[in-house]
Amino acid sequence: MPITRRTALALAAGSGLAALAACSSKPAASSDPEIVVEDPWVRTTDGATDTSMTAAFMALVNPGTTNVSLVGASTSVAGMCQIHEMVKGSDGKAVMQEAKGGVVIPAGSHTHLTPGGYHVMIMGLKQKLPVGSEITLELKFSNGTTRTVTAPVKVFTEETDHYHSPAPSSSMSMGQNG
Repeated sequence: MPITRRTALALAAGSGLAALAACSSKPAASSDPEIVVEDPWVRTTDGATDTSMTAAFMALVNPGTTNVSLVGASTSVAGMCQIHEMVKGSDGKAVMQEAKGGVVIPAGSHTHLTPGGYHVMIMGLKQKLPVGSEITLELKFSNGTTRTVTAPVKVFTEETDHYHSPAPSSSMSMGQNG
């Protein structure tokens, strides 16, 4: 059965549409907007007993339709960062421990990283962090995105001795007032 010119054009057009559809069917990046980071800041090492560590605090806003977790962080001024949480120890006192799964930022909502709550623990500091200086943090999220933020170093006067004491079950070795 001979192929007419009209049939050949129709086949070519159909092949072209199929090729375009194949190109556009690649997995798309998340259409949800990025996590918004508001008011980041870092506790100064000025006056701290242990100047090898500090913490970063901020508000994280998720304008998207899917829950996203803050799962990690890094900075050039420290050897390691972890997401930490405060929990009640067996003696009823607040103690700090690594939040193994990170901290969830609910879809269409926000999460605050605050003293006495979730925070980014910055350990193995390579330098002192005086009030008025700034550090850059790279935040890592469960959806594969990262955000780079600049956080000013501020005074935190409400600190208590137990703020940086690890949870009893933790294998981390951190001193008081870190």
